[in-house]
Amino acid sequence: MSTAAVETKQVIQGEVKARIDRWLARYPQDQKQSAVIAALRIVQEVSGGHLTQDLMNQVAEYLDMTPISVYEVATFYSNFEHKPVGRHKICLCTNISCMLRGSDELLAHLEKKLGVGVGEVTPDGKFSIKKVECMGACGGAPMMQIGKDYYENLTEARVDEILSKLE
Repeated sequence: MSTAAVETKQVIQGEVKARIDRWLARYPQDQKQSAVIAALRIVQEVSGGHLTQDLMNQVAEYLDMTPISVYEVATFYSNFEHKPVGRHKICLCTNISCMLRGSDELLAHLEKKLGVGVGEVTPDGKFSIKKVECMGACGGAPMMQIGKDYYENLTEARVDEILSKLE
C-alpha cells in the first residue's frame, strides 16, 4: 500500500481564479493576503463544502502566503469546514437567546429525525448538523441557517417542513 498523499486537483483556475482575482483587485498589490478569507470561502464552495490541507496550500501559493498563515485563518473561523459536510449543512444557533427559546430541544429533534449527531453527515450525504454561536438573529430565536437562508422562530414542525422542501 502506498503512503503517498492523495493530491487534490488544482482548483484555482478558470472561474475560481477569476472570482478570487476580483477580491484581489480590492486590495493593494502587495497585500494579497487580505483576500485570504474570500479565497478560502470560494475554494471551499467549489470543493464540496470543506477544505483539505492541499486546498489550503493552493490558496497559500496563489496569495503568496505561508501555508501556516492560511491554516491559522481557516481554523480560526467556524465557517470553514475541515471534513465533509452534507449538501445541506444545518447550522443551528445554540447561543443564549436561542437556547432559552428551545434550541437544545430542536437539536435533539434534528439528531433523532436525521439519525446523526453534531458534526456527522447522513448516510445519503444530504444533511449534516453543526452547532454555531450567535448568528445575529436573536429576535427570531431559535434560528438556524441552511446554505444562505436564515430560518427564525423555529418549532419542531417548522424544522420538519423546511427539511422536507430540500432536495
